[in-house]
Amino acid sequence: MEESIISELEKVTINLGAVDLGQIDLLVDEGFYSNRTDFIRQSIRQQLIVHSAEIKQTSTYKYSVLGVSKYSLDDLEVLQKGNKTLELKVIGTLIIAENVPLALVQETFKSVKVFGIIKARPDIKNYLQTLRDLS
Repeated sequence: MEESIISELEKVTINLGAVDLGQIDLLVDEGFYSNRTDFIRQSIRQQLIVHSAEIKQTSTYKYSVLGVSKYSLDDLEVLQKGNKTLELKVIGTLIIAENVPLALVQETFKSVKVFGIIKARPDIKNYLQTLRDLS
C-alpha cells in the first residue's frame, strides 16, 4: 500500500453575503491579497494552523491515514489471501486502482470513512459510501 503526498486541488463553492464579499474585495483592492481566492486560501490555512492541535490529536487517535492511501489489485489480493479485512479511516485521499473488481473491495473493506476525496470507479465509490453510512 503506497502512501504519498499528492498536490491536488478540489473545487469548493461557497456562498457569501454581500458585506463579507465587499470586505474581501476591499482587501484585494488595497493589495493585501492578489484576489478573492488568495484571501480564502490564506484564511483557511490560518484556521487550520489555529486548530492544528485538535487536528493532530484527532488524526493520531481516531484515523489510520493522514494523506493518501492507495490500494492496487495486488494489495487487496494479498489481504484476501490472508483472510484479512480493512477498517480504514482516511483524512485526505483514498485511491482504489481502476482494475480492482468490486467483489474484491466487498471482501476486503469492512469499514471506510474518508474525510476528503475518494478516487475509484463509480461502482466502488457507491459501495464505499454504503460502508461509510453504516459506521
